[in-house]
Amino acid sequence: MRGLVVKSTGSWYQVLGEDQHMYDCRIKGKFRIKGIKTTNPIAVGDWVQFEIESSQDTAVITALEPRKNYIIRKSVNLSKQTQIIGANLDQAILVVTLASPPTSLGFIDRFLVTAEAYDVPAVLVFNKLDLFSEEGLEILEEYKSMYESIGYPCYAVSAAEGTNIDQNQSTSQR
Repeated sequence: MRGLVVKSTGSWYQVLGEDQHMYDCRIKGKFRIKGIKTTNPIAVGDWVQFEIESSQDTAVITALEPRKNYIIRKSVNLSKQTQIIGANLDQAILVVTLASPPTSLGFIDRFLVTAEAYDVPAVLVFNKLDLFSEEGLEILEEYKSMYESIGYPCYAVSAAEGTNIDQNQSTSQR
């Protein structure tokens, strides 16, 4: 059966089957992806093939389908391995704050570089608009102008006040 991995807890995965039922799955034996050394061979967003185990409420993942893209980070342990954060992503959205606490330009740039490197379209959402002073609004416009000029859609919102939350503009993929 085919399904979409919707949750990963290390050795167990929740897979939404094409029949719209949720299955608790595990990987049988050593499961490796050719050419990729990662701490997790299966990630949220992966499409997999699985078989339901007889006389149990669980299933076994038997195959991983090719990914259209994925995004990784360095593993938190001291190994040189990476960790796949998500696979088959349609969009990455970074919620940025310029106040309480401020998000650094370096962090934003690293996020965008990573998304770009793995062919994941990205959008920036500047939150906490309600906390901005006049000077803060000027900085916001500078940031938005800078990132929009290189092709990234940017939105300014206030989740607390609901400002601009209803923006429903489609973003074109680069």
